Amino acid sequence: MPRTLTDDLGHPVELPDGAITRVVSLVPSLTEAVAATRREALVGATDWCTHPADLDVARVRGTKNPDRAAVQALEPELVLVVQEENRELDVRRLREAGVQVWVMVVESVPQALTGMRRLFEDALGWGVPGWLSEAGRVWGRAAGPVRARVAVPIWRDPWMVVGPRTFTDDLLSRAGLENVFGAHEGRYPHVDLAEVDGAGADVVLLPDEPYEFTAQDGPEAFARTPTQLVSGRLLTWYGPALLEAWDQLAAVPRRG
Repeated sequence: MPRTLTDDLGHPVELPDGAITRVVSLVPSLTEAVAATRREALVGATDWCTHPADLDVARVRGTKNPDRAAVQALEPELVLVVQEENRELDVRRLREAGVQVWVMVVESVPQALTGMRRLFEDALGWGVPGWLSEAGRVWGRAAGPVRARVAVPIWRDPWMVVGPRTFTDDLLSRAGLENVFGAHEGRYPHVDLAEVDGAGADVVLLPDEPYEFTAQDGPEAFARTPTQLVSGRLLTWYGPALLEAWDQLAAVPRRG
């Protein structure tokens, strides 16, 4: 008999009895998480799903423009999306076509851990994977004292930075890093370069996604603040990447 659960937005999702065997993920982070747990169940993913590097599944375009017909043709038992990353229009159209879609809401580390536990244990019926239990142990500790103040641009020309009420802002805080734009009104505010360079950060963290900052593209813009190139995946992905993220953020230089 089918069972009905509600996703993170409270929408009813009809699922088959027993473990899910066919999944399409429209979120790179969740693609990595599913592949690390039960790869054979993953039948489709976006073009942006780069981890694991050897993933061999059908590709259904991007997170913002998925090929809905291709998704439907894969006959998934469940499609995985995230409120922030995917479009409500695509979710609605897939549901109208009879496809079951599970929407996660992720704006903090605890929300990510709780949501993934519920996804894997309840919705997918796979139990809690070992990597998720370990991520909960690593990130479940109380936030330590502030070691350094940071700014995290995510785009340039125009410049955008990580603001409050975001997974990345919470991740930084729990690793002892204060986001100098953490009190801004916008979650990903547009700012002037001079504002970033003069915000009082000890270091500007330059990730390689969504904008691909490199040694030749980014550091040269800052006259006052030191910069450090970092993995964008380890700042924004909330699957197995969480296990690596702690070490990356611990390597950010201490204040002074």
